[in-house]
Amino acid sequence: MTLPTFCDWLSNTPMSLKIQTVLWIIPAVQTVHILCVTIVMTSMAMLDLRLVGVAGRQQLMSRMVNRFVPWVWWTLPILLISGSLLIIGEPSRELLNPYFRAKMLMLLTVIAITLVVQLRNLKDSTFWESRKLLAGCAGGISLLLWIGIVTAGRWIAYY
Repeated sequence: MTLPTFCDWLSNTPMSLKIQTVLWIIPAVQTVHILCVTIVMTSMAMLDLRLVGVAGRQQLMSRMVNRFVPWVWWTLPILLISGSLLIIGEPSRELLNPYFRAKMLMLLTVIAITLVVQLRNLKDSTFWESRKLLAGCAGGISLLLWIGIVTAGRWIAYY
């Protein structure tokens, strides 16, 4: 089955038809999705800016990781559910869109970076303090990816 064929099939399922026809569902789901993106972006911006060394320098890196990363892990499942509902409601708009694919690729990459940051911190709470260049690279790349994710997410609507 090709992706366009799958999108056609999915858009004709009862759940997709319900999402498409009930006027408040997509705006409500988008609102939840955007609020969760805000939580993740705020948490990751605080951590990434600390990793880069431009903000929060008075706090230990391990404390920042422990403070902000749990917000990401608790919010990502809600983003997955809300994003899935948006895909089910408008499968062709999402799945056939190159910006959506770019967003998902960046998301997988930044999740891996976040996981590495957290796991290194759990193994050695001074790891990031003693490797400022590596911390700066991880934070800078992560911050750029999160900005890219938000940008690609907005461009999905205009492609």
